[in-house]
Amino acid sequence: MFKFTDILTVIMIRSRNYVLLCLAALLVSSSCAAIRYTENFTFFQMADTQFGFFNENKEFSKETRNFEKAIAETNRLRPAFVIVCGDLVNKPGDMAQINEYKRISGTLDPAIKIYNVSGNHDVENAPTGSALNFYREHFGPDRYTFRSGNIFGIVLNSSLIKDPSKAPDEAAAQEAWVRVALEDGKVSGSRNIIIFMHHPFFLNSADEPNEYFNIDLERRKMYLDLFDKYNVRQIFAGHYHRNASGRSGNIEMITTGPVGRPLGSDSSGFRIVSVNGTSLTHKYYALDSLPATLKLK
Repeated sequence: MFKFTDILTVIMIRSRNYVLLCLAALLVSSSCAAIRYTENFTFFQMADTQFGFFNENKEFSKETRNFEKAIAETNRLRPAFVIVCGDLVNKPGDMAQINEYKRISGTLDPAIKIYNVSGNHDVENAPTGSALNFYREHFGPDRYTFRSGNIFGIVLNSSLIKDPSKAPDEAAAQEAWVRVALEDGKVSGSRNIIIFMHHPFFLNSADEPNEYFNIDLERRKMYLDLFDKYNVRQIFAGHYHRNASGRSGNIEMITTGPVGRPLGSDSSGFRIVSVNGTSLTHKYYALDSLPATLKLK
């Protein structure tokens, strides 16, 4: 026959087990939520805010309106992060343009990370050591990696790839660095290694001839072969002030139109990228036609 103390002990054990089960369920639920977030989210890719381009560096009121709109929409739609792929300003070293870019980007909700990428109008067409130091002082590093969800992002200074003539040591250092970064991405556990830069390697075809808007064929092939070795599947760029896309084997080259002044039929806007595991889909939106909500796929 059970004693009263025995009955209390059984109740206490069962109660404790119930609490433990509840805690375990909560932890599993939280873990699943984290997995869903890291596997299924969105980010915004912008390019060419280029303060001063509309009016030949006389003023930048149009660029201000466009970038304020882009940041306000980012705050409303709340992606995981936003990355601006170069030509943040139009005139290298112009502090008024730089300060306006920083003022507006500073209105982004701190919970949404912003990543800057250097463009040729930020560090000059053929970067010099002093131009690179100036950029790093005011914007931060011109090459770096970051993690967001299941993405391992690699940010490159494409101006050093396009024309390394005035800073050959910097270009060589970046090439050595990117090889280490790709190895880091490989062992990081990330499901997507993505390259972000300003100049596209190519606009439509990996073997297209050299021109102002792409990277010369010799360096293009070397980098594309390297990226393919590490299973890179997407490269995002700007510079063209229009949208373009093409493929090199398994690599998709995505060139995004400008937040600032367009040079073609595409209106000012930015690209919304949806990440679902290793699947990435993306669409360019004009600033006046952005979606009401973000729908994760």
